[in-house]
Amino acid sequence: MRVIRGLHNLREEDRGCVATIGNFDGVHRGHRAILEQCREQAARLGLPVTVVVFEPQPREFFAGDQAPPRLTRLRDKVALLGECGVDRILCLPFNDALRSLTAREFIDRVLIDGLDVRHLVVGDDFRFGCDRRGDFHLLTAVGESRGFGVEHTRTFTLDDERVSSTRVRTLLTSGNFAAAARLLGRPYRLGGRVVSDRQLGRTIGVPTANLPQPALSLALQGVYAVVTDLPDGRRLPGVANIGWRPTVGSERPVLEVHLFDFDGDLYGERLTVFPCAKLRGEVKFAHFDALKMQIRADLARARHYFAAHPPGDTLDDRLPLASAPLAREAVIPDSSAGAPADHDDG
Repeated sequence: MRVIRGLHNLREEDRGCVATIGNFDGVHRGHRAILEQCREQAARLGLPVTVVVFEPQPREFFAGDQAPPRLTRLRDKVALLGECGVDRILCLPFNDALRSLTAREFIDRVLIDGLDVRHLVVGDDFRFGCDRRGDFHLLTAVGESRGFGVEHTRTFTLDDERVSSTRVRTLLTSGNFAAAARLLGRPYRLGGRVVSDRQLGRTIGVPTANLPQPALSLALQGVYAVVTDLPDGRRLPGVANIGWRPTVGSERPVLEVHLFDFDGDLYGERLTVFPCAKLRGEVKFAHFDALKMQIRADLARARHYFAAHPPGDTLDDRLPLASAPLAREAVIPDSSAGAPADHDDG
């Protein structure tokens, strides 16, 4: 699969394709149904499948920090699209220049002069262009005159409800990881490369692997029972804090993972972390001793959960995904009121 960053990097061999356009945040089962439509047409025409995405996503450009958190960062989105049989990804920078294009200018520059699209699959509610004239009907009309076909996406539903990134995000926030996995077609996962940090966790016997996270990709915040895939193929249970570590402070959000019964060096390694059950939210504690007591309680609750719902040892084993947070949040009383708790790093 080829990733093309910007129109200026298009090659002659990139022209002539079946294309679709969208955010594809999470690459859920609804997205996969769209990609299947594209593959069907690509096989019929003997052409590659190209997905056009934007970075940042348009809603992030306009709403900034108020935009909904992403389900997948760009790196993970690219990997998931590749798994779905996409041949090329055209990643367009969403900036003032792009957002200033009229609908017809976008069609001409991106779809015709750039990609030479032969068939386009888009939602019938798709809107684009600074003049707000870009829609399914305009694409169909231009396609008829310029020789490319246009079809609308088939709506993919589960339980009589459309599958969407918003629906997945809501399920994750509510701690229903089992239902979120059903919509995604896979368990929700986070990841990153382990970096060195202040190692405070080691001082209390709870070392953590620290994986910095982009602020816009923080769909979850709190403390979770997790399963982590290691580079050597092992799959281990543990506890993770996802967020800003309000007690000790952090300049950017961090995924901190403590692996049960593990002793080893993971610095520089990439880990994949699967939240299985929510233990509680992040809390700012009045002092470090209260944080330490809470961490011990979190570890005990997670061990109890995995004892009742044991994860497998290999990457092919099913994960014990909860459908709701574990009981009522158990937070040590000596904490300041306000936001849910952080593990410390190390």
